[in-house]
Amino acid sequence: MSWLEAVLLGIVQGLTEFIPVSSSAHQLIVGRLFFDNDGGGSAFTAINQLGTETAVLVYFWRDIVRLIRAGVLALRRRLPWSDPDAREFLLVIIGTLPIGILGLIFKNAIEGPARNLWITASMLLLFALVIAYADSTARQTKQVQDLTTRDGIFFGLWQALALIPGVSRSGGTMSGGMLMGYRRESAARYSFLLAIPAVWSSGLFELAGEVSKPNPDGWGQVAVATVLAFVIGYAVIAWLMRYLTTHTLRPFVFYRIGLAVLLFVLLSVGALQAT
Repeated sequence: MSWLEAVLLGIVQGLTEFIPVSSSAHQLIVGRLFFDNDGGGSAFTAINQLGTETAVLVYFWRDIVRLIRAGVLALRRRLPWSDPDAREFLLVIIGTLPIGILGLIFKNAIEGPARNLWITASMLLLFALVIAYADSTARQTKQVQDLTTRDGIFFGLWQALALIPGVSRSGGTMSGGMLMGYRRESAARYSFLLAIPAVWSSGLFELAGEVSKPNPDGWGQVAVATVLAFVIGYAVIAWLMRYLTTHTLRPFVFYRIGLAVLLFVLLSVGALQAT
């Protein structure tokens, strides 16, 4: 991987991880369009995501410390699981299970056939319609405090759809949350917290695999991409949480549709290779 590729992919990861446009789709498109590769590959993407998830840890550190403290107290039977913070801690863990289980079961498909750009373009378009429907018709009255076990599991299932490039982790979970009646900003906050265990476990797993390879190289480029993803990702979180309190997701829907149409055209004329 060249330094230019690492810088560009790090910037793309930071800009697209938290908005509902699919960071994995953008990594694939940039890699295929400019560098004739897979955007660094699934292992690079997983490790690079550690940068953006570190941004989540920093931005929400007070919430995370509070939830962990409540979860530990509940495990020690010093706090009931009905406590809102203890319940949210438990539901973050429960909501992580679907993507972890499905990620292991379909690992080969995710790292192979699912990275076909025809599928990516189709998912960009399909989920643009899902996001538009959820954003315009959902009641959006619930807060994070209203989370139930059922809702936590469904949030997790919506997140698991992001295993397919083009869906978007934030887009999937926010759409699912709004369809269950949650406010945009509440669904976004929970989706960010829900991603922490999944992304860190996946990233560390891939990192261990890369480190164990004989004569690994390119760590400087990976480090630069990850740091860039962290810095830009933090700024995007701060902006998005303010944006969602007063704006709809309509601009992201139009962007997804435009990108999907452009991809279909480029693939059809042979300007971009699907695999």
